[in-house]
Amino acid sequence: MIKNKKSISIIFLTVLFTLFIIAGLPAISMSSEAPIGKELKEEKQITPDKKEQKVKSVTKLGKEVKDQKNPYAKAEITIKIIPAANKTFGYDILLSGKPLVHQPHIPGLPGNDGFTTKERAQTVAEFVVKKIKNNEMPPMVSIEDLNKMGVLK
Repeated sequence: MIKNKKSISIIFLTVLFTLFIIAGLPAISMSSEAPIGKELKEEKQITPDKKEQKVKSVTKLGKEVKDQKNPYAKAEITIKIIPAANKTFGYDILLSGKPLVHQPHIPGLPGNDGFTTKERAQTVAEFVVKKIKNNEMPPMVSIEDLNKMGVLK
């Protein structure tokens, strides 16, 4: 009985000590004011010739970073039409000769079949290249996009 009281006291003191430690830790802010991910902010900057211009900057976890140039705008991007399952076609997109996108099937649809013709695969690949050149990363293709291009018929 005495051993049980001692072990109960030790457990109680351990739990109490843990609670005191937790209560003393600084609280983590979960408010909506804390920046999460990226927030776009516009600031005004006065140039040496006294003209005011807007400067976009990105706040990422409280750090200011100036907008960067699009790394893909003048990049060497090539398309390679590839064979896919069941006599269909997919595409590879190469950036400076290195694989960037490997798409052997129709994006956004279940299954492993590709496009029915090389031309349809080429159309979608060109659409993806346009997105890459506009720095839209990842270059997503929706079913709505596929329907607008007429490649699902």
